[in-house]
Amino acid sequence: MNDDNRTALKALIFAVAVLISFAVYFQGLGDYGFIDPDEGRYSEIPREMIETGDFITPRLNYVKYFEKPPLHYWLTAVSFKIFGENEFSGRLFPVLSGLGCCVLAYVLALKVTKSRYAAELSGMILSSSVLWYAASRINLTDMTLTFFFTASMTCYYLWSTENKKLMLLLFYAFMAFAVLTKGLIGVVLPGGIALIHLIITKQYKKIAPLFSPRAILLFLVIVLPYFIAVCRKNPDFFEFFFIREHFLRYTTTIHARYEPFWFFIPIIIAGFIPWAGMIWDSMRAVFGKCKIINKDSGLFLGLWFFMPLAFFSCSGSKLITYILPCIPPLAVLTGASMSVFEGKDFRRFIIISTVIILPVAAAGLILPLIKADPDYNAMAFPAMCLSLTLLAFWAVSLFIGRSKIIPLVLCVIAALAMYSASGAFIVEGKLLSRKEAAALIPSDTDDVVVYQNLMQGMSWYTKRRTVTADALNELEFGAAQEKDPRWFINNDDLKKLWNSSRKVIVSSRRKDNDSDALGLREVLGTAPVREWVTSADIVFANF
Repeated sequence: MNDDNRTALKALIFAVAVLISFAVYFQGLGDYGFIDPDEGRYSEIPREMIETGDFITPRLNYVKYFEKPPLHYWLTAVSFKIFGENEFSGRLFPVLSGLGCCVLAYVLALKVTKSRYAAELSGMILSSSVLWYAASRINLTDMTLTFFFTASMTCYYLWSTENKKLMLLLFYAFMAFAVLTKGLIGVVLPGGIALIHLIITKQYKKIAPLFSPRAILLFLVIVLPYFIAVCRKNPDFFEFFFIREHFLRYTTTIHARYEPFWFFIPIIIAGFIPWAGMIWDSMRAVFGKCKIINKDSGLFLGLWFFMPLAFFSCSGSKLITYILPCIPPLAVLTGASMSVFEGKDFRRFIIISTVIILPVAAAGLILPLIKADPDYNAMAFPAMCLSLTLLAFWAVSLFIGRSKIIPLVLCVIAALAMYSASGAFIVEGKLLSRKEAAALIPSDTDDVVVYQNLMQGMSWYTKRRTVTADALNELEFGAAQEKDPRWFINNDDLKKLWNSSRKVIVSSRRKDNDSDALGLREVLGTAPVREWVTSADIVFANF
């Protein structure tokens, strides 16, 4: 095959991989209910903003909710207004953010490596990593934050290498958007990475320009109006948001999300499947072991990867999706390394991939067959499909040294692996969504009560406020300011309400109240007139 034909074939395979990726990210996006707690929460808050017309004070189940700034809510509200209030529109911006980061990875890799092939691999590797794909398909603030984080880092790199003032302004603008998405982390980490990179690479003359007054002014112009407005309207916002949700959340375990220091290491390895076999070579590239990445660029990508990892590893609160900002630089390092594979690189990649992929594929084939939980029987098919595509990925990877086309073929297989796993969203939607239970509630119901769990999606699906019984959790702050006692009740109050003349629905998660295990019937005192059991919930009616 001559060079022209080889180039044309590579372009064709890359185009196929891109088309499959777009199809995989959007297919069936609205086919499953909002997965509680996160999707219910981050969809209900913008719905209430639209209903009340108040876009300054976030509310969840109609009480103040100050854990996050509003930009993600605003974007979701825009999507609701354009495409209607449905699951597709609720997940649209996370998907666009995930794919947007893939485009940025392509652009950044092209600038770092000067290789279109490396850039193509970088973008496709990011899009076909399992954690990235999963997080892009769920309505979470983390992917929106990661897009702005990635955009700010890309703009910083372009400024530091090309001295374009516009890139510096955009660096600060995207940091401002990141702050409005999830708080001070949006400026602390990108700003810290940039400053430390300049110091380590001895670019001392650029430190002063990094703190450009114009850029700082732009940042403040974007960020301050909201925080001034919300603090004026809610004097308690400052202490709760900046002290509790930043300082105390990081330094303590007040949110009961403590995990060990090393928690994110296996998450990165598992989340980067099927490309996890490349992590070792990606780390070598940080230290100058990749011939198309210079020392300064390698250090930049390494800092971008390691600083969020170290920062969140030291936190008293850890969730899987916190690590998402580390994945784009890892994808760029991986794409660059794979594009210039030679000699021992092939064997190292194959060995590591074998150690990681084969056990995961075996588990996906075996565990669904032996798992006792009948609710997850439906997970067997997507798990087996994913395992089979991972085995195909591994088999093709054995030939990676034969041709430059093989890595692109692996990208196509990896994209198909994500498609094969997409059925898992349907299963999770049934088991963790309030959609099925909400559809059973008669329109003439006076009170909808959620028992021992906030069931954030219930308000979204019923388009009404729910009574919370024996559960406060993240609504504790808002509940303390609620003047009407009927919305947050204990078991005694629930019994009185249930036995009153009002038409009452009580919904409990099946896992919290399987059969009569937790005694909800005893709490109610009177047997329900009607009872429904859904995939996720048990629903009682007194009428």
